[in-house]
Amino acid sequence: DEPRPCPASIDRACDAMSSLRRTDLLALSHLRNDGRKPGEIRRMTVKVGPLTTSGSASGSALVQMGLTVALATVRGPAECSRRSDELPDRAVLDVTVRSAPFAPGGDRRSANPQTDRRLVEQSNLIKKAMEAAILLHLFPRSQISIDVVILADDGGRLCAGINAATLALVDAAVPLRDMVCACSAGLASGAGADGADVELVDLNALEARSFGGEAAVHLPCATMPQRGTVVLAQCESRVSIGTFERVLAAAMEGCAAVFDIMQASVRERAAAQLAARNGNASIESGF
Repeated sequence: DEPRPCPASIDRACDAMSSLRRTDLLALSHLRNDGRKPGEIRRMTVKVGPLTTSGSASGSALVQMGLTVALATVRGPAECSRRSDELPDRAVLDVTVRSAPFAPGGDRRSANPQTDRRLVEQSNLIKKAMEAAILLHLFPRSQISIDVVILADDGGRLCAGINAATLALVDAAVPLRDMVCACSAGLASGAGADGADVELVDLNALEARSFGGEAAVHLPCATMPQRGTVVLAQCESRVSIGTFERVLAAAMEGCAAVFDIMQASVRERAAAQLAARNGNASIESGF
């Protein structure tokens, strides 16, 4: 017979385990506060075309990255509402980012997308990223409108908005040079096994605010993976060139992982539409 541990030793082991907090166990395992590995993105779910068949939009997409949820709708290409807004050689791209009153964790007041500084800045960043991918010269004297609504915010709402806008453009059959995929990355000081800095991919709200009481290095990045082109990289922290390159490389790896999920969702949507056109399936719109 194998020797059995005595009840006293089992009780001491249970007491030791109960005295450790969850954060302590994660730190000992070199995991992040939500249990992910440093190079692992949050769970991402995608729904292409939830509002398209209702007739209210040319294309739509719902993207969830962790606890952050973004809904994007596309209208157009269509005539400009004002003739003064028309451009003779390309289409005009209009992007609006709004946040639902129940989305932020603290302040629940409804922010005006035309005056709120953060929403205006994120609208301009999404516009620049989309202008790099959309073939605007194919639609002169027209307008393409993208409306992004943040339904839940746990960090990375800019990246979730970019991914949702890209899928909504694909659903609206707007020609693109490549899909724009976005993911953030950061740097955790002294989080490695030997006390070295560790690159983190797809930061949540807690990681984006601080790490270990210090200001976090946060870099949202958007790329066109099939072309290997970076269309957006924004870092407000002062870091060295070597550190910036490390964080950017981690963000690009996250963008590649996001691209695989987005590509699979587009193919699934196309297969469902083809089956419905052949009379073999029906497409249900809804969440």
